[in-house]
Amino acid sequence: MTNGKVLIRLKDIKRIYKIGSEQIHALDGLNLEIRENEYVSVMGHSGSGKSTLMNLIGCLDRASSGDYELDGYDTTKMSNTALARVRNEKIGFVFQSFELLPKLNALKNVELPLIYARNGSWSRHEKARKVLERVGLSDRMQHRPNQLSGGEKQRVALARALINNPSILLADEPTGNLDSKTSREILALFDRLHKEGQTIIMVTHESDVACHAKRIVRMLDGKVISDLPVEKDDAYKFQKGGQRL
Repeated sequence: MTNGKVLIRLKDIKRIYKIGSEQIHALDGLNLEIRENEYVSVMGHSGSGKSTLMNLIGCLDRASSGDYELDGYDTTKMSNTALARVRNEKIGFVFQSFELLPKLNALKNVELPLIYARNGSWSRHEKARKVLERVGLSDRMQHRPNQLSGGEKQRVALARALINNPSILLADEPTGNLDSKTSREILALFDRLHKEGQTIIMVTHESDVACHAKRIVRMLDGKVISDLPVEKDDAYKFQKGGQRL
């Protein structure tokens, strides 16, 4: 584990959804810490709470109870406006479905977070160009999403996530819509970003994808059931009969 400062501290987190008279405990007293420059995979069956956890870490949702500190900020008491600002400045999102705007070219898609941050147009263009070059798309900046391959779309999405130099990169099944060759290329890019100092949290159900991280957090019924370095997680899986989580 890295010795960097704690970026994420979740303490006694509960997230309860009410459906009619029934209460669903999506997160049930969860505790988790993630430090600067860690590369963490989150795994679990459907319904384990991993997506709820990612939404909460990404400030897209609030806990029903408990404390969440993000990069020194106590998010529990923040207004929705303050949370939106933290989300834009501190967190980069990468989704399985890319979430690109179809009418905008790659450069304009990457600029979007800077528009929300009210950066000037020249500054936006320069920053977007540099980050697209960083992910290997210097020759595709003027192409719209329908002119790009799946791997190129994900690189655009990754560039957009990195544009504000976020403290944390959140990736939700980033290779889910990609073939195996393209998945390896995207994961190699994630590996490189981590070596450059980027903190990465990735949700995946694929063990071979999860093993690119240095630490695997496994969830079940809204709780963390194991939190181990990759090599120890392999031993844990063997002891548990190799079940897929």
